Amino acid sequence: MGEVTFRQISSLSNETVKHARALHMRKTREESGQFLAEGLKIITEAVDQGVAPDVLLFGKAAASHPLLIRAAEATTAAGGEVIEVTPEILEKIARRDNAQPALAIFKQRFVPLGSLRPTSNVCWVAMDRVRDPGNLGTVVRTVDAAGGGGVILVGDCCDP
Repeated sequence: MGEVTFRQISSLSNETVKHARALHMRKTREESGQFLAEGLKIITEAVDQGVAPDVLLFGKAAASHPLLIRAAEATTAAGGEVIEVTPEILEKIARRDNAQPALAIFKQRFVPLGSLRPTSNVCWVAMDRVRDPGNLGTVVRTVDAAGGGGVILVGDCCDP
């Protein structure tokens, strides 16, 4: 994989693997300030926006994929860690039945309401006490597709 240095993990009891699995729980996401993203497409989209993973986990079958190489280079350049894992580990960490060839741990990025500049974008969407993560995801994708500034969450909301 070019100039990228990576290590290998084959044990489900490894601390990095345990942490990645625990990121499915809201408490762990809140405590660590991180979240787990599954799949090369979403990881690459983040990298394209200038956001590199803290940790990139991949299966050997994806090692030569151009998107993985690009994500691995961005992770390394940002001081993150690139780790090859077994298919069993990918399956244990992934939420989907068909494990993705790559998973990544990212820092959460929240912006305080007071620092927003409403004139920087034409449209912002505020949601009050939204409970369904699927609904929130739909609105976030729609705002992004329409070129909106972002989504403002008010009150007790589901975990973004």
